Amino acid sequence: MSCRLRFGAFADERDLLDAARECHDKGMSVRDVYSPYPVHGLDPLLGIKRTRLPFVTLVAGAIGLALAFWSQYWTSAHNWPLNVGGKPYDSFPAFVPVAFELTVLFGGLATAFFLLARSGLFPGSKRQPVHAKVTDDRFVLVLEHKDASFSEEDYESFWHRHGALETWSEVC
Repeated sequence: MSCRLRFGAFADERDLLDAARECHDKGMSVRDVYSPYPVHGLDPLLGIKRTRLPFVTLVAGAIGLALAFWSQYWTSAHNWPLNVGGKPYDSFPAFVPVAFELTVLFGGLATAFFLLARSGLFPGSKRQPVHAKVTDDRFVLVLEHKDASFSEEDYESFWHRHGALETWSEVC
């Protein structure tokens, strides 16, 4: 059984939120929403869960911190111990700047790689916007029409009721 994607372009985020809220209440299947900037209040309506990106950053930062302290301690106390001015070999306050730098480096790189991998934005991927003005001033709501519970007239009245500027459909 094939499905159809129904697209509706809106000029205002309030119209988009009202349409998404009605879709959520009526049980319509929302495939995606495209907007030029984040729209607050849209995530719960689409069923988007909280991101795990901060956890990835925390774990990678902790790995960077542990690696920095371990490598500096191993180098200065075990591998190449030098007596510099009578200071102890394991002077941890001297290790803090490098540990901070590696924490930030590992956390930042892991965040960037995880974000790109999760979004599918690899080098060389050619993504086309779903609408020419979606990166400028349009908001596009994409509905998935799988079953016969909503007719063509239902969708047309839905788009008209919420002030969609233009509508179109494609086969999945």
